[in-house]
Amino acid sequence: MSDVDALKAEIKKLSAKAMQAKMDLHDLSEELPINWPSILEVAQRAHDAFSLLETKRADLKSLESV
Repeated sequence: MSDVDALKAEIKKLSAKAMQAKMDLHDLSEELPINWPSILEVAQRAHDAFSLLETKRADLKSLESV
């Protein structure tokens, strides 16, 4: 498997994790004020997931442009 293929597979998994984090944040927002103390934790998890996904997508773009 090439580096590009491996990175695409990783991005696919990260995308699924990011979408789940997004849904967790959305679900939490609909339940407020219940579980309000977990806002920072859930938001941080979503932020981290999307940040990593964005980084990996930039890495893929760099690999593909070479």
